[in-house]
Amino acid sequence: MAERHVAQLGAGAACVGWNHCGRRLAAGAVDGFVSVYDSQSSPSSKWQAHELAILNIVWIPPDYGEAIACVCADGTLSLWEEVGEDDQLPTWRKCKVFEGGNSHILNVQFGLQLSSLKMVTAHSDGHVKVYELLDSLELDKWQLQAEFQNITDPVSQTGKPACVSASIAWSPRRGESQLASFAIGFNSDSPNFNSCKIWEFEEAHQRWLPLVELGSPQDKGDIVHAVAWAPNIGRPYEIVAVATCKGIVIWHIGLNPESDGRLPTENVAVLSGHDGEVLQLEWDMGGMTLASTGGDGMVKLWQANLNGVWYEQAVLDCNGSHK
Repeated sequence: MAERHVAQLGAGAACVGWNHCGRRLAAGAVDGFVSVYDSQSSPSSKWQAHELAILNIVWIPPDYGEAIACVCADGTLSLWEEVGEDDQLPTWRKCKVFEGGNSHILNVQFGLQLSSLKMVTAHSDGHVKVYELLDSLELDKWQLQAEFQNITDPVSQTGKPACVSASIAWSPRRGESQLASFAIGFNSDSPNFNSCKIWEFEEAHQRWLPLVELGSPQDKGDIVHAVAWAPNIGRPYEIVAVATCKGIVIWHIGLNPESDGRLPTENVAVLSGHDGEVLQLEWDMGGMTLASTGGDGMVKLWQANLNGVWYEQAVLDCNGSHK
């Protein structure tokens, strides 16, 4: 297959994010600049979003226009939308800035529930905040819906955790009967906060509850580097991939509760192969292929065969070679 040059990123590029159709690329740099690429090797737009480094860039769902969220090293989060007037070239307008307060914002993700947009932020003190957009036409109007800590047993909490990073993945399933849910895990000095947990919104009492904790008893304190929730096309279970210091764990979560009210979970595979920390996980649109990137500069593609056995399907290195 022929290779295509998508974009030329400078040495200061710190993070990138593709939009939902995979045609636009946003890149954040250590100097606080953001560049957006549209099928050209040079950026179509470039501006300084923050004074410090951009740590993460996330595109807002396309239902709400062309917009991105930037997580900065100063602990703040900014939202930007593309605007255009008459024959003028589009520009990017700052909609809102979220301050971390006494903690830093580590990560952000967006999810859709029926006709509303929700935003989850993870903080350096182990707190999780859920916001809801009040007006679909105004990205500066948000309301804090809930705030809680990533623990299932409040009694087990000991002291204030120091969290270095966090990973969030919304459930990609959408439908009128589908409850809002997301998975989140932390990299912190407190084992109770680290393990990946799935939180679900309970409509009856308007609150978020921990649905399941993905981890065996001996592994629940492992720090989490990345989380990815696979799209579900007809499977009788959900698939969530969680990267820890022990590898990439593939979890199956049943859709029907057991007699105790809990959803069944099964660790079906532990994938190893990266030399060092796994930095990011991404599923393809069908939920069949998992891509992982590591600190070793390698990108690996994983699939399951007809017997359900996971294997390494392809490897790419940072120089562009593959096998």
